Formats: sequence, C-alpha cells, structure tokens
Amino acid sequence: MLKSEKEIMVVDRSTLFADSYFQGFSPADVANYNEIIQDNFTWEKRGLAEQNSDLKQPIAYCIIVNEKTNEIFAYQRASKDGQYDEKRLRGMWSWGIGGHIDKIDLNGTDPIKTSMLREIEEELYMDKFKEPEILGYINDDQTEVGQVHFGLLYLFKTTSKVRPKDSEIAWGNFVPYDKLEEIIMDSETKVETWSEIALEPIRKALGISDKND
Repeated sequence: MLKSEKEIMVVDRSTLFADSYFQGFSPADVANYNEIIQDNFTWEKRGLAEQNSDLKQPIAYCIIVNEKTNEIFAYQRASKDGQYDEKRLRGMWSWGIGGHIDKIDLNGTDPIKTSMLREIEEELYMDKFKEPEILGYINDDQTEVGQVHFGLLYLFKTTSKVRPKDSEIAWGNFVPYDKLEEIIMDSETKVETWSEIALEPIRKALGISDKND
C-alpha cells in the first residue's frame, strides 16, 4: 500500500483547540491535549490529511537521553532522493523520534504510546529504557509541515547504547546539550522546527542551567 493511501490518526483542529490555542510549546500541566485526542480522533488517508490544515495529525515526538551522561540522541536525516521520502525534511538535523499513528496501534490500550514504542523499535537499536515522561505539546502553524501535525513531546531515559536502524537516518549518536545549541546556531545546517521548539523544554527537564541566568 502506498503511504498516501494508509489511514492515519487525525483530530479536527477546531476540536483540539476548542478551549485553548498555542504556538510553539505548551507544558503538560497546562492542558491535557492527549486526552482531547484520545476522545476525538478519527482516521484519514495520509495523502489527504497532508493537504488539509483543518486536521491535525498527532505525532508522539520522543527525546532520548542517556541518564548517566545527560547527553541527548541527535541525528541527521538522509538527504538523497530514494533514502528519505519526506522531501520537506531531507537532510535536516533532529533529536526527536516519531511517526504517524496507524490503525495497528489500536492493539494497545493507548494508541499514541503504542505508536511511539513501535516507531522507536522500527528506527533504533535500543535495549532498554525507563517509562517515558510526557513534557508537553508542540504546535507550529508557521511551517508547511507543522500546520498539519501536532506533537506530544516525550522524554525517554536509557543507559543502553542507541544506534540508527533505519536507513532514513544518515547519522545518529548521543551528544551534549551544548552541541544541540551549536547545531541550531550554525547557519549552514538545517534543523527540524520541532527540535528547535523542544530545546528549552529539554534543558529544563534535564536541569541544565540557562547561560543567560
């Protein structure tokens, strides 16, 4: 089946933001968007959903941290045609693992969490990790990709080695938090917008001091 024909989870934008709207990041304790999605989701073909900004596609966006070193797993997406399907994200740096929620994820009690674990299994070699913690939510209506997606930002802590399994990842490894800031500041690199938005919540979750303080 073509990816464009596969049915994925969506939620109506007006329902998702009925009580509150935000651009950027919203902490988990401000509003329970997870619950809103679970109570109101429907299914739509991916090809149609990508062209309909009245629908938001929930994505569990996972940040993986080595709890011994406090380093974050970062990677660069493949850039060549045929290596990575999503042209809008080719060659970009990211420190979030995530993907669409499929009907197969209904096999678990929580389809969002089930999809998250499935994506990690598909994309990475990682032996073990602690129960994931939700940090909050990401919404970016200022980019073409962001207009049709909605992120649930999770933090994974692990002591195991993590290596890319998927050929769509050209390079990946644990790096210090400061390295992420350097990547963002480098004018010659392209960084996924969600990763930029996630940087400050990551810093706070890891207890890293702000240099501006």
